[in-house]
Amino acid sequence: MGKSGKTSSVGKALKWCGADLKEIGVTFAEGDWKTKLSFVIMGFGPLMRGQILRGVSLLAAEALYIYYMATFGAGYLKDIGTLGTVATHTDTSGIIPVTVYGDNSFFILLYSLLSLFFTAAILFLWRVNIRQNYRAEKLLKEGKKLPTIRQDIQSLLNQHFDKTLLALPCIGVFVFTVLPIAFMICIAFTNYDVNHQSPTNLFTWVGLENFRNLLSIGGSGFGSTFVTVLLWTLVWAFFATFLNYFLGMGVAILINRKGIKFKKLWRTILVMTIAIPQIVSLLYVSKMFAADGLVNGYLLKWGLIKQAIPFWTQAGYARVMIILINVWIGIPYMVLMATGLLMNIPEDLYESARIDGANGFQMFRKITLPYMLFVTGPYLLTSFTGNLNNFNVIYLLSQGGPKSMKLTGGAGYTDLLITWLYKMTVNDTNYRMAAVIGILIFVVTAVISLSVYRLLPSVKDEEGFQ
Repeated sequence: MGKSGKTSSVGKALKWCGADLKEIGVTFAEGDWKTKLSFVIMGFGPLMRGQILRGVSLLAAEALYIYYMATFGAGYLKDIGTLGTVATHTDTSGIIPVTVYGDNSFFILLYSLLSLFFTAAILFLWRVNIRQNYRAEKLLKEGKKLPTIRQDIQSLLNQHFDKTLLALPCIGVFVFTVLPIAFMICIAFTNYDVNHQSPTNLFTWVGLENFRNLLSIGGSGFGSTFVTVLLWTLVWAFFATFLNYFLGMGVAILINRKGIKFKKLWRTILVMTIAIPQIVSLLYVSKMFAADGLVNGYLLKWGLIKQAIPFWTQAGYARVMIILINVWIGIPYMVLMATGLLMNIPEDLYESARIDGANGFQMFRKITLPYMLFVTGPYLLTSFTGNLNNFNVIYLLSQGGPKSMKLTGGAGYTDLLITWLYKMTVNDTNYRMAAVIGILIFVVTAVISLSVYRLLPSVKDEEGFQ
């Protein structure tokens, strides 16, 4: 069924492309001279037919594109294949040294991508231009009048207000999200690192070399380090998600039980835990468990230990400590969420279960847990993916340490992929490997998210608890 669905989607896409190309051909073949000229001069047809607003907008977009490419974009785009060949250098042949400016690989790649996006946008507008001419000729042949400027403006503020409202956000998404992501992906195929800093040291394309380096085992390869960091990232995300989830649910059930006093006090304490910024609480806890910190100091003073416990300098201790401390800061969120959800479970279900002789654990397993998993399934998924990229907890507690000569790229035994990427970028200036890690983070997160999403009870059976 999945295979046939994919085939159907591909078939629909091909059919749509065929129909679109056919419409373009029919428009040119059957169109008048105004329409034919619009294939070259965008907006010419609408201008000649009195649709001034549409014509001026399309013509201005084409003029802006031509000006941009002629004065700026084309100069960078022509060097996209090499990312520059002449580096900036100092000419010392004369009496006074002179700086000779050359290419800049960074700007060549960035502005070339921007030019490609601009080209894609103008092609989209060109297609809109062709469609406008097609519809205008169709209306005229039917003896109908074309929309006036006032009607166009009213349409933008009424029927098509959603497009008007989303135009600026969509541009922002492309400029500030899509373009940086595309730039990062391209960097993964270059040798951009500390030894290749433009404009004095140009970087260039290296193909799949960085990916082979990251996945290679032995020698100077990053393969063994990548496997170690990836496995710890998955282990951390699992415990950080499900420990908080089940312990938080358990605490919420205890607080909500009949006979428990000072319920508001316990909830207030939990809220206070959330209110304190993590940069304060985590740094404080990190110092508490340091070799010369409060915990080791009192344990030594009381004679319970003979030497300081290596909470942050031994990999096993550090990993366990991080998971436990994350429980302390993560449970309150789940408690507050579970408190509201537990109140929505019909009390009749529990009464019926008690009449049938069910004990507390059986009611939890058959009533409470299925309901909670059904309602909070999407939260569990987002929490897991969020923990895969949980920078704050790891970096504020251990900075990714302890380090080891066995791990390359500045990685430590508690580093997640995201903190390793940060070190690659900020500490080692190894942008190419950081970009590869960024791509693999996306792949890991996407695969897990899509796989788990299809298994969620709330997705498979939307009416299960209705």
